Amino acid sequence: MQTVQIYDTTLRDGTQSEELTLSTEDKQRIAARLDHLGVAYIEGGWPGSNPRDKRFFAEMRQHGPRTAKLAAFGSTHAAKTTAHADENLLALVESGAPVLTIFGKTWDIHVTEALQIPLERNLELIRDSLAFLRSHAGELFYDAEHFFDGYKADPAYATACLRKALEARADLLVLCDTNGGTLPGEIAAIMDAVRRDLPEARLGIHAHNDCELAVANSLAAVEHGAVHVQGTINGYGERCGNANLCSIIPNLELKMGLSCLPDGHLRRLSDASAFVSEVANLRAFKRQPYIGQSAFTHKGGVHVSAVRRNPRTYEHIEPELVGNKRRVLLSDLAGQANILLKARQYGFDLDKDDPFVLELLTELKTREEKGYEYSAAEASYELLVNRVLGRARSYFRLISVRIMDSVLTADAEPFTEATVMLRVGGVVEHTAATGKGPVNAMDCALRKALERFYPNLGEMRLMDFKVRVLSGMARGSGGTASEVRVLIESGDSQSRWTTVGVSYNIIEASRQALEDSINYKLFKDDQKKLTQAIRDI
Repeated sequence: MQTVQIYDTTLRDGTQSEELTLSTEDKQRIAARLDHLGVAYIEGGWPGSNPRDKRFFAEMRQHGPRTAKLAAFGSTHAAKTTAHADENLLALVESGAPVLTIFGKTWDIHVTEALQIPLERNLELIRDSLAFLRSHAGELFYDAEHFFDGYKADPAYATACLRKALEARADLLVLCDTNGGTLPGEIAAIMDAVRRDLPEARLGIHAHNDCELAVANSLAAVEHGAVHVQGTINGYGERCGNANLCSIIPNLELKMGLSCLPDGHLRRLSDASAFVSEVANLRAFKRQPYIGQSAFTHKGGVHVSAVRRNPRTYEHIEPELVGNKRRVLLSDLAGQANILLKARQYGFDLDKDDPFVLELLTELKTREEKGYEYSAAEASYELLVNRVLGRARSYFRLISVRIMDSVLTADAEPFTEATVMLRVGGVVEHTAATGKGPVNAMDCALRKALERFYPNLGEMRLMDFKVRVLSGMARGSGGTASEVRVLIESGDSQSRWTTVGVSYNIIEASRQALEDSINYKLFKDDQKKLTQAIRDI
């Protein structure tokens, strides 16, 4: 099977995304996960540009990747100096990375206008820089910046730049669509032309996503001779981002029959994507192909009915191949198939003629008509199913909640206090707590009352809180009297879950969602205990 090398540049090109910043420790953690995924190369950064990257390479000399090769990145030497005296090139050597990658100009307007040097001098920079690094690098790569734009403007000069890199014994020529404006057909034609002119060269592709074509362009390049693909996890990168390896890798392996990860490692892709998002403190893109949470999610009743019979009817691959999973949503679009499939996921093998199915379907559609959104709050729905079937116990009963929110002085922070009264078994708890806003105060008060009965609530955290006004569902005059939907995302060390509440009163809607969230945490912990007890028997 033909192999395509995957060169991950998340730690360098990915960090040029405007919302992404990584510490040295973050970069080490991501590098370890990329190594676990099985990419061939991990580009760690530009040691000549900042102290953080220099420190990263120093740390990686002690705790480097086990299987992937670490690459350091830089540029051709400054025009006013020589390669031997250039600080950027010396920093690359000092990094100790076994793979050294430098970029150089290949588009004539960049040479004459950005660098403001003669075209011939730029050819010398490419040759001399690579020749200097050759004896210090296990592998030496040349990134031909703006190559496709340069080739379209002046094919002879762009090709001459590549020839100089080959003269200096570069192992690989990476053709870059730096502006992201090239079409797949152009990529194919130019790749063919370069292969004709330089048949001895090994070629790679580095694409940007400014036309939403970085993945398509990368695949087109492989179809026309590229043996090396550069990109980032989740497509992070400057402007519109880089080529997304989370789409490229499964396309190469599952659609094109090529090998780019070790056997069995493709199943690690979804976890790797989620891990990088988490370390970068960025919310994952749900609709991302292959590894997004919605990639194999079904909502319409017709779709779910077909998937229940044969998943191939609405899924182009098995989600498990990339470490993802199938999800079925419950909404007013749901049919009996949705109920049956979700019930099976929760451990109930129901028949379509079971009265419970019709009862639950009716209840679901009635609640969604009122504004409940179970497709976004599966924890609330799972509780609903288990309560109807008698599998979820009553952990507590809320008697009353009172919220006091006031500003003591004009320049003081708002003061919020929540008082709750609830019953656990035969014991009544009456307590109060302060918080940053009414929902946080209510959360603190509820858990303060419950933690002596359920200590595991101490590890639960409120992660996110969303409020949406439901137009068309107003009581009275509408506007500020409209119904609101509250979604609360909570989590512990193992998982996250979302619950929902709906009311014209935002505090009441929040109370519903928060109460469901606490109950769900207790219910799932009970399920884990039961599963472990069965295993111990």
